[in-house]
Amino acid sequence: MPRVAVEDNSRMSFRIRAEDKAMLLRAVALKHTDLTDFVLRHALHAAKAIIEASDRVRLSERDSPRVLELLENPPAPNARLRAAARALPRRT
Repeated sequence: MPRVAVEDNSRMSFRIRAEDKAMLLRAVALKHTDLTDFVLRHALHAAKAIIEASDRVRLSERDSPRVLELLENPPAPNARLRAAARALPRRT
């Protein structure tokens, strides 16, 4: 999983087009909240969804039994897999 360096402070700043900011401010007014809370809440919701989607593998009904079968009864390693394993650096 990729890691991103996080600054020590808790502030973020970014540039935004005037019409985009106006739209956000309108939504903020309709929700009776402040801009920071609104943007943070929706950005975190989107971030969680992206992270959850990347952490999961979705299988079709057709593929699911095949994957389970391969996990329970893996095939014997072929010559290419054995060669790849031999090419790995040795742990000390």
